Amino acid sequence: MKALFFLCACVSVAAVIVICIFMFAKGCPAIAKIGVGNFLFGTDWSPRNVPASYGIFPMIVGSLYCTAGAIMIGVPIGLLTAIFMAKFCPKKLFKWLMPPINLLAGIPSIVYGFFGMVVVVPIIRNLFGGTGNSVLTVSIILGIMILPTIVGMSVSALKAVPDSYYEGAVALGATHERAVATVVFPAAKSGILASVILAVGRAIGETMAVIMIAGNSTIIPHSLMDSVRTLTGNIVIEMSYAEGLHYDALIGTGVVLFVFILLLNLCFNLVTNRKDKG
Repeated sequence: MKALFFLCACVSVAAVIVICIFMFAKGCPAIAKIGVGNFLFGTDWSPRNVPASYGIFPMIVGSLYCTAGAIMIGVPIGLLTAIFMAKFCPKKLFKWLMPPINLLAGIPSIVYGFFGMVVVVPIIRNLFGGTGNSVLTVSIILGIMILPTIVGMSVSALKAVPDSYYEGAVALGATHERAVATVVFPAAKSGILASVILAVGRAIGETMAVIMIAGNSTIIPHSLMDSVRTLTGNIVIEMSYAEGLHYDALIGTGVVLFVFILLLNLCFNLVTNRKDKG
């Protein structure tokens, strides 16, 4: 059994190594041929022109804008929901509220995309004008999609805080609300921060829902109402007909996204290690 467990672990590690080798072996030469500066900071993505241009800076900015918007919408709602569920919600009500929240994580991305197209896009169009396919629309949908990650992990982190922390604060004269806000919540900050980091990884890597509601224009968005294309959307939209340097440039786009995800995972590991040491 030890050998079987070791073999399974090796398969998992090997899968990661093979993916890294494929991504970097195919993407890095294309990035070098285009030029690192031109590829990362170029503002023109025109693979069909002569000469072709492969600048992904608008997609990088679009991904960061949409992820930042999702964080601004999803994190406050998620944390407040988690605090209520962990410290204020009656047990009978908790049994009814928590399953629907967890169910959000199981809804397919394309369903979120349809919901955005049918409900959110028309609302944004009627309120602010334009097409409705914008940074704001994507941020709202991504904010909803990251809620179960934030709520679930934050509730677990808050419930893991020893009861003696809360009891000690109350014994010193703190109210229930003050004890939760000033003692329990800070004590769970490592787990809460880890939930936010994982939610960011979910938001920046989302594809299907985003390309259905983003508009997918390859220009740098200058307002919340502008159309946007993300790194993942750029790959999915053009991979079916790409060839040659265009194909390799899309893999290079995946390399950039892969590096972003690696940095997020590194942050998650640092937070987790700090929590374990604490």
